[in-house]
Amino acid sequence: MSGASGARVLVVDDEPQIRRLLSVSLSGRGYRVEGVATGAEGIERIATDHFDMLLLDLGLTDMDGLEVCREVREWSQIPIIVISVRENERDKVAALDLGADDYITKPFGIGELLARIRANLRRVATGGDQPVHSIGDLTVDLARRRVLRGEHEIRLTPTEYELLRVLALYAGRVVTHRQLLREARGPAYEDETPLLRVHMAGLRQKLCVVPGTPGYIATEPGVGYRLLD
Repeated sequence: MSGASGARVLVVDDEPQIRRLLSVSLSGRGYRVEGVATGAEGIERIATDHFDMLLLDLGLTDMDGLEVCREVREWSQIPIIVISVRENERDKVAALDLGADDYITKPFGIGELLARIRANLRRVATGGDQPVHSIGDLTVDLARRRVLRGEHEIRLTPTEYELLRVLALYAGRVVTHRQLLREARGPAYEDETPLLRVHMAGLRQKLCVVPGTPGYIATEPGVGYRLLD
């Protein structure tokens, strides 16, 4: 998606001058730009509306931008470019490990930023990214960490929820055993396939309407699992 096609960009930065600079510079290239000053506002806007790109400062007044990145990545794959005065390697690695797609230090050139935006928009599919996933009468609300069948809330263990969260992020696509374990539990658990089967059995039992059937989660033998869409 190019600027001329009207990609929506959310700027989260507590400096009004930066928000104004980015709004003017990007709007002039065809992007539709909105700006907010706090991390909480940014999370709320992404949860309730569709944006194609997030430009995120780390030094916010209400919360660290790294925490914003972590929370957004729990339920959204929106491209995130961090724009920050922090230039040490530790902060860059932390931001990228938490799911940021790119990192630019202030002061920055608009030409470089535009090139980074174009590159990141080309790399990802930007449609259909929603914090609430519905499959039949099952609702997975990733922003509020709730799972419902109809009006009834299903109580999951933290591990069961994390597994379902990852499957919902890739709804309709196969998630390998290693990827599922890595994203739900961490890199140290990538090879714990027997443990994964135990947790998946418990998750399926709680989600399934008809005992003994796969329900909402399909097994791809020897590969992984897929949340039906």
